[in-house]
Amino acid sequence: MRFASLGSGSSGNATLIEGIDTRLLLDCGFPAREVERRLALIGITPESLDGILVTHEHQDHIRGVGPLARRYNIPVWITHGTYGQNRCGKLPELRLIHSHHAPFDIGTITVHPYPVPHDAREPVQYVFAEASSRLGVLTDAGMITPHIQEVLLGIDALLLEFNHDEVMLARGPYPPALQRRVGGRLGHLNNGQAATLLEALDHARLRHLVVAHISEKNNHPEKVRESILSRLPELASRLTLTNQSDVSPWFEV
Repeated sequence: MRFASLGSGSSGNATLIEGIDTRLLLDCGFPAREVERRLALIGITPESLDGILVTHEHQDHIRGVGPLARRYNIPVWITHGTYGQNRCGKLPELRLIHSHHAPFDIGTITVHPYPVPHDAREPVQYVFAEASSRLGVLTDAGMITPHIQEVLLGIDALLLEFNHDEVMLARGPYPPALQRRVGGRLGHLNNGQAATLLEALDHARLRHLVVAHISEKNNHPEKVRESILSRLPELASRLTLTNQSDVSPWFEV
């Protein structure tokens, strides 16, 4: 199994996960044409996608889901609550799940959805497994719950949100209400919260730590690196930071 970020940030998020003969898109927060362009940069055609999985209904995660699914007749897995917000329009093949759904298979990949605290109707994140390899994804969560920590034990790669630095958020351009939303229990993980989660996981097994959803206004890559490497310097060679504009390399799990 391998994965690549097509871009991650407040203007759009999409991640490609590929197994032996299965190819999945996690979220599609860019316009469909932009997703096509980014897929082409790593040699992937949209026709080859076996499914789109959605985390929640915010535009930076769902913008292109409907158009891409309709254009290429791609099945979409989405929670009842997210689908009920009517952000996708009519879908060619709808697979409704719920936030505590049992793991299910799409081709050779087993998908384990799990609930997260975020200000959306029924948000989920996912763990992807194939054979003995496990990829965990955690973004768009306001805090770490015991269940999140349990779900992410024993993973081989992690795509993890380091959204904001608390001081930069407090001193930044966002109005107070938006600061409270982003920094609240249903908002986004700050650098300290995400680093604390890392300390609790089996990072000796972790082959790749890929940082996602870094705020361009309330964070800085060097602050992210410092928050991780000051606590876990052994992760330096396994650490990659994504951004809004660039497609990442492939990461083998």
